[in-house]
Amino acid sequence: MAQSQSKKVTRDNVNAVLAKAMDAGEGLLRLVPNWVPRSFLQPGKRIKLAPTDWYALGLNRGGIDERWFASTTEAANEGREEDEGLSYVKFEGEKFLLRDAVEEGQGAVVGERMWEEYKRWPVFSKFFDNAGPIPHHMHQMQQHAELTGQQGKPEAYYFPPQLNAAENHFDYTFMGLEPGTTKAQVRKCLEDWNKGDNGILDLAKAYRLKRGTGWLIPAGVLHAPGSLCTFEPQWGSDVFGMYQSLVEGREVPWSLLVKDVPKDREYDLDYIVEQLDWDKNVDPFFKDHNYLEPIVDEANSDADAGYWDRWITYGLIDGKQRISAKELTVMPGASCVIRDGGASGWITVQGRGTMGKLNIESPNMIHFGEEPDDEIYITATAAKNGIKIVNTGSEPLVGLRYFGPDTHASVPNVGDYKK
Repeated sequence: MAQSQSKKVTRDNVNAVLAKAMDAGEGLLRLVPNWVPRSFLQPGKRIKLAPTDWYALGLNRGGIDERWFASTTEAANEGREEDEGLSYVKFEGEKFLLRDAVEEGQGAVVGERMWEEYKRWPVFSKFFDNAGPIPHHMHQMQQHAELTGQQGKPEAYYFPPQLNAAENHFDYTFMGLEPGTTKAQVRKCLEDWNKGDNGILDLAKAYRLKRGTGWLIPAGVLHAPGSLCTFEPQWGSDVFGMYQSLVEGREVPWSLLVKDVPKDREYDLDYIVEQLDWDKNVDPFFKDHNYLEPIVDEANSDADAGYWDRWITYGLIDGKQRISAKELTVMPGASCVIRDGGASGWITVQGRGTMGKLNIESPNMIHFGEEPDDEIYITATAAKNGIKIVNTGSEPLVGLRYFGPDTHASVPNVGDYKK
């Protein structure tokens, strides 16, 4: 197992190193891989982590099936490492937490409005990659999450073709509940938790997953993600509740259902059911209201010049622009300048090139602790000034970048891909 190549900078010394990094990268900050295990899941083995390192944090912690991008959000895992889920910036042999960089750089890093409203980078994204399905679960809405001192979490999916040559065991995702399902039926599933399969999937509908497409998943909506490797922009919170007791013969403990439930309500079945956004779960037009296909952003694309920028996560959640993401493709020998309304986290998924003064390249394999050139945090300063991206390779250069709330003057509406 490779050790980290950079030395950690203490919190007290971040400001000086950040200033040098911002100056040298013209507002672009190089990030190192941020690996997260999940003890209740099985790694899908497509996120480029070396086969020797799937259990780099120990068999007891579970396999590494996630990589988090530009994250200032801690992973809510039992037995976690102190910095688990938190991304690091690297510069000239040293590294420091992006969370500390945000607190030091404030508006220059996340944007003045973002800092004034949230005092943090309030979103993150990840690859999650599993051999089979995840239990049917939901992420709490704000009114329920705040009872345990946390925040509600809407999220979105995109299935990058570059990481999905294999489908693994189950390329379908159950989402929501069948129209007509009653709360009493869901409550009965909770009553039957210790009887084996509690039958929650009997109340749900599965949708086949399609590479190069995506979904919105509002807070409070049940979902059992299938086995395509997924890019997942989301709110900066790790709240969840598992509503399925058995997955592929593996027990899901009750503790994962009530992980983010107030202690005095851990066996209050009515409260647990009430955490669900019922109308969204039983929506008879669920696909129409949540399914996404890429939309070319014509204002930031020029096919004749060899580049195009596509919306992959868009639309409003409860009337608000909470999370969004784009996929930029630059053909061999081509270049472009991108300008965005705010900061973003970038991951290179194909090819190689340059972003401003920094090299970018998608590696074939990464050992735990290695620091490849594939991930960048584009600060608000860099986004405003514009960033030149050049493809220096012989294949398309493709990068995914995700944004925080209200970054754009407007985003497409769900369903606009049909136009």
